[in-house]
Amino acid sequence: MITAGRTRGQQRRLEWSLLAAALLGLVAWLSTADSLSRMNHLVQDAGLRLLSRPAHPDIVIVAIDDPSIAAIGRWPWRRALHAELITRLSTQQPRAIGMDVLFNEEDLDYPADDLLLAEALRRSGRVVLPVVRRGHGRAANLADLPWPAFAGAAAGLGHVHVAPDNDGVVRSLYLQEGPAAASWQHFSMALQCVAASTSASHKSPQCNAARAAPAADGAAATERPGSGPWQRADRTLIAYAGGPGHFTTYSYIDVLRGQVPADAFRGKYVIVGAAASGLGDMFATPVSEQPRLMPGVELVAQVLDGRLSGVRIEAAAPALSTVFNLAPVVCALLALLLLGPFVALLTSAALGVVTLLLSVVLPSWIGLQFAPAAGLIGLMLAYPLWSWRRLSAAAHFLRLEMERLQRDGLSMRLQQRLGDSGDFLEKRINAVEHASRQLRDLHHFVSESLQRLPSPTIVCDPQGQILLTNIAARRYVGGDPQVPLQCESVFELLRDLVHTRTGQPLITQDKLRNHHMPEQSEGHDAQGRTLLVLCNPFTDLAHAGWLLTLVDLTDMRRAQLQRDEAMNFISHDIRAPNASILTLLEMQRAYPGRMQDDALMQRIERYARASLDMAENFVKLASAETQEYRMAPLDLVAVLAETVDDIWALASERGVEVTIANAPDTAPIVGDRALLSRALANMLNNAVKFSPEEGTVHCSIVQRDAHWIVAVRDEGPGIAPELQGQLFAPFQRLHDRSHPAIGGVGLGLALVHTVIHRHGGTLEVDSDVGQGAEFRLVLPLDG
Repeated sequence: MITAGRTRGQQRRLEWSLLAAALLGLVAWLSTADSLSRMNHLVQDAGLRLLSRPAHPDIVIVAIDDPSIAAIGRWPWRRALHAELITRLSTQQPRAIGMDVLFNEEDLDYPADDLLLAEALRRSGRVVLPVVRRGHGRAANLADLPWPAFAGAAAGLGHVHVAPDNDGVVRSLYLQEGPAAASWQHFSMALQCVAASTSASHKSPQCNAARAAPAADGAAATERPGSGPWQRADRTLIAYAGGPGHFTTYSYIDVLRGQVPADAFRGKYVIVGAAASGLGDMFATPVSEQPRLMPGVELVAQVLDGRLSGVRIEAAAPALSTVFNLAPVVCALLALLLLGPFVALLTSAALGVVTLLLSVVLPSWIGLQFAPAAGLIGLMLAYPLWSWRRLSAAAHFLRLEMERLQRDGLSMRLQQRLGDSGDFLEKRINAVEHASRQLRDLHHFVSESLQRLPSPTIVCDPQGQILLTNIAARRYVGGDPQVPLQCESVFELLRDLVHTRTGQPLITQDKLRNHHMPEQSEGHDAQGRTLLVLCNPFTDLAHAGWLLTLVDLTDMRRAQLQRDEAMNFISHDIRAPNASILTLLEMQRAYPGRMQDDALMQRIERYARASLDMAENFVKLASAETQEYRMAPLDLVAVLAETVDDIWALASERGVEVTIANAPDTAPIVGDRALLSRALANMLNNAVKFSPEEGTVHCSIVQRDAHWIVAVRDEGPGIAPELQGQLFAPFQRLHDRSHPAIGGVGLGLALVHTVIHRHGGTLEVDSDVGQGAEFRLVLPLDG
């Protein structure tokens, strides 16, 4: 249970530490115990089978097999046959001959055979005879040696004992065995010593005990008492080269009959021993296929093969084996602490597989054999034990959450859920799930209400990370309305929203963190929209975040601007001609006859027309900005041609030529024909007015990607680059000082800009002082 002063994370780490300590202690104890030997042997035997390799070519077995028994007769055979065998083998100069047959007694029936065998041993000078331990109990310290005549004639002696494990499988042996006063090397080592003595002038010190002197009297010929208990030293694992029948083998009877290759034994280690059924020792080995056993003579060959091949396997030291078992368990425990349940499960399984593979392959790689059972048990226990603790913690957490939700007003419905069928944890899960569903419904209701607000609304934390947005906010930033903006920065999304007067960003990190955001502030963004920003902190969650609402004031500010322009137009531009008319009439009354009637009427007419033209242009601009366009298919080429024809009278009066320099046969678009004609007329009218006499206005229509480009170029005074940004603003006359004689109120290009913009197009200007001007109307092909 989590105490008041301990967090959930601290509790989790404490439970993990206790589990890790207990589990690692168990693994360390099991690594040194023998109770898991059977499980360890399963893995270790697989590693021994992996060591399978071709038989050493210098090892040959002469088997006393069933065909030999059938041909010669029942065992034991006369020793004259063995003498003949040794003589035949010796003629091919083998390196050593191992007679794994015990000759520990005199042959009273055929004494002459003993002489023949002793002579054959002496002539050969390379035969090793076996030594075996006698029985158990009081006689356990005695050794059965060859009969003194044979022991004296033999080139060496060696024991043929093995060390079976508890399951009866032979996996190891002792290289030194015997009474405390005199011990013998293993039979395979004695063979190597004999082979070394026949090819070198001196013996290795380890070969000093390979030969034993005969006893002084006949009583001791078959027994050799020791001066202490039987001792065994230098235990080694057998590096099996293969299973039974792995080595080159010739039948005993075939050798006697000469039915073997002429050089079958030259330079070889020849081991003679029993392999017939029911004759001699048979052993279970890790590489034997049940129920097939391996004869003792082949076991000697296996040991000799490992020594000749340089393959040696040792059992890993207890400390090293403990570390080997602890390492994967530590990794699994760390995975349980740091990773998710599924990944931790996969990691534990992978560590188990790696541990098994290393246990199998390390004997062949580095010659060390490990006992992995303790580590595998630790891996199998780690995940279930930790899962049990986390399940208990989850049940406790769910109970606390349920109680908390009950205190928050959900107790009635939750109590109804407690009667559901299922175990304790399932009831807790059902209760919390039901309460969570109610909370989700409430959150969904609040979220849907927020989504339906018409103004862009953003909920963010004090660091500016967005928690919630509505559809209007996502549309405002130009994103997909269906894609949420959670976890994005509000400063990045609204970085172009600046104060109207100062130009500084309205929303900054310092203002949000320090609660310095004003409740209302007005600014504009990069698209020219005027926005009122309403900022409200969460009053019930003091430092939880902000609610930002953007109110679009663009239309209202534009209406105010239009109102101001209209007032300025009425108060100045419209009043000026009318005031001039009244002034002329008053002068005529005061000074009759001073002005000719015709001249007076002409002036009054000119002022009246100017006033009417200004009012008409103002109305047309207002209509272009507000009225519904009548969109229909039309041909831009035809519209341009008609407009050029309409402007011909004005152009002729000023001596200006208007030409269509380049145009396709047709330029189809969808638009309001009347307004496009008015926009083109205004463009051509300006070009003609500002062109010099005898000048030319060039018109063209070309296609650029998915747009039609209508270009009008004049040869007038041009427009300075710094003034081009004011071209399309209403009531802007940029040539009042340079060309005061050219009339106008500055509404023509404003109408052009409005019409083209509402058709989804843009305006381009290419001009400089003294180089004329080119206006390009860019209209989309599909209108």
